[in-house]
Amino acid sequence: MYEAEAQSVAEYRKRLAELRSCLNVDGVKREIEGVEKVMSQHGFWDDMESAQKVVKNLKALKAVVGAPDELHREIEDAAVLIEMAAEEEDATLEGEIAGHMDSIRKKLDRLELNSLFMDPRDTHPAIVNFHPGAGGTESCDWAEMLYRMFTRFCELREFDVEVLDYQPGEEAGLKSASLRVSGPYAYGTLKSEEGVHRLVRISPYDAAARRHTSFSAIEVMAEVDDSIAIEIKEDEVKLDVFRSSGAGGQKVNKTSSAVRLTHLPTGIVVSCQIERSQHRNRETAMNMLRAKLYDIEVKRQESELNALREGQQDVAWGSQIRSYVLHPYQMIKDHRTGAETGNVVRVLDGELDLFVESYLKWNLERRSRAARSASGQE
Repeated sequence: MYEAEAQSVAEYRKRLAELRSCLNVDGVKREIEGVEKVMSQHGFWDDMESAQKVVKNLKALKAVVGAPDELHREIEDAAVLIEMAAEEEDATLEGEIAGHMDSIRKKLDRLELNSLFMDPRDTHPAIVNFHPGAGGTESCDWAEMLYRMFTRFCELREFDVEVLDYQPGEEAGLKSASLRVSGPYAYGTLKSEEGVHRLVRISPYDAAARRHTSFSAIEVMAEVDDSIAIEIKEDEVKLDVFRSSGAGGQKVNKTSSAVRLTHLPTGIVVSCQIERSQHRNRETAMNMLRAKLYDIEVKRQESELNALREGQQDVAWGSQIRSYVLHPYQMIKDHRTGAETGNVVRVLDGELDLFVESYLKWNLERRSRAARSASGQE
């Protein structure tokens, strides 16, 4: 008995060993030892800012090795349980063993997915903006649907979501919204959603019940930390203050605490109105502006490299990445990866794992192909 379970354990051990090698777990452990020695030295905490950066780096390193070590213990515990149950021919442990194996499989799948995060920015928090396209109420409503889908996905992943700005539509939906999302591999996970999303449905706002096509865009940027220098001159930023919008009554902000920043050289506009303090809103808006400028520069460099390597531009902001067809049939398809599903209700309720995982694998293969092309291997 339990031969199949024992074979699964052997397979999980092999997969985990390959992952540990890919993640360089042993090398990271040696790096952790070196950081801990530095932290134990006298005077380490004298420079609090520098010390906090070291602590942050140590936490990130421990996160790399923590999951593989925990999974290794779980696999070995399952192996012992299976061996004991097989020797005693105890069928009563079948349910418990099945639960262990299912948990291990899911954690191993997630760990393999995390190994696809190759960009150093993938561990950063993400700043996410929602923009309706042309089409008035239809597009505003579609942007609101995407906003809900996105926040539901973050909730399922247990990411922390902070609303930075939210402008409701005149009749329905939203005119614009900005979120800050933090959690393990927040930017790496969410960057798959950047681009233009297309919706085809029977419009609930059309009395003739005709089919409409709507477009809305999601913009995903990695938050910039202190290790990246982004220079923004004060005379290049125009500051406007205004009263925050609200639902009326006591919710209306009575002071001009909302902030809008315009970066004059690029024309980039960011705004924040979620805090009661104008100073806090301005600080948050500046962080959003720094992230946007950094994101533009990174994408410019990537586009130039891809143009040289592949003779064409990379998928960039403004391109249609996914179609959501609700009529005359139901289908959601990602035009980059080819991933598709007919279960539109679950996807719109936040179950985006299929598209996130497909994007990460597609992106890794795309980068690998470009690297081989650049080295003359293809």
